[in-house]
Amino acid sequence: MNSPHQPITTRYQEDREKHAYVRDLFNRSAPHYDRVANVGFLGTGHFHRKRSLKLAGLKPGMNVIDVACGTGAVTRAILDILAGNGHVVGVDPSEGMITEARKHVPAEFKLGRAEQLPVPDAAFDFLSMGYALRHVEDLAVAFAEYRRVLKPGGRLLILEISKPASRLGMAFSRLYFRNVLPWISRIVTGSKDASEMMAYYWETIDACVPPDVILTALAESGFQNVKRRVELGICSQYTAVRPG
Repeated sequence: MNSPHQPITTRYQEDREKHAYVRDLFNRSAPHYDRVANVGFLGTGHFHRKRSLKLAGLKPGMNVIDVACGTGAVTRAILDILAGNGHVVGVDPSEGMITEARKHVPAEFKLGRAEQLPVPDAAFDFLSMGYALRHVEDLAVAFAEYRRVLKPGGRLLILEISKPASRLGMAFSRLYFRNVLPWISRIVTGSKDASEMMAYYWETIDACVPPDVILTALAESGFQNVKRRVELGICSQYTAVRPG
């Protein structure tokens, strides 16, 4: 088992319980997710996602799969770049998240998990995953699946929040993500579920394996040109290419 983190025993006891816990949490939190994300990241998310996708090589005319699409935040940015020339499929294991995405984002959405994507082999030019790698059950299985669905030469972008390297950065991140953001989420939405979602958000960041482990897992899954770019000390952008 190549899990991105050990079981968070305050939420569930064993790895096999993780998928059910995460799906239930995001189902309950789905109606509040966009509002929390917008407030929590000061409205900068769409700009950052769109810029990251362009830097990773997304262009009009591509077929794209957005894994763990949630309510469609990354999917929206993809559609902006495609500008009507191309196709995007969003995949997520949460029925609640898919329901919210379909209300606002004019794309194709499917229920499915990173480890078992409901799409054919070699069907996509580009694969994205936004801030959800910590929620998969096995990095090696997920990355093998990513390689399967990408065409030869297809590109991959994984956006993730990583723990800062500096002690000061770590202290600030812990304060904001562990204490401030769950409190803001509760105030803005009035929802315990939204607050729990953001508390769990920090817990998975704090417990996640180091970036080098993720880079190694990508390379061992057969990807080439595996790289990590970091902004603001915490915003990781993992990129790779399926050999052609």
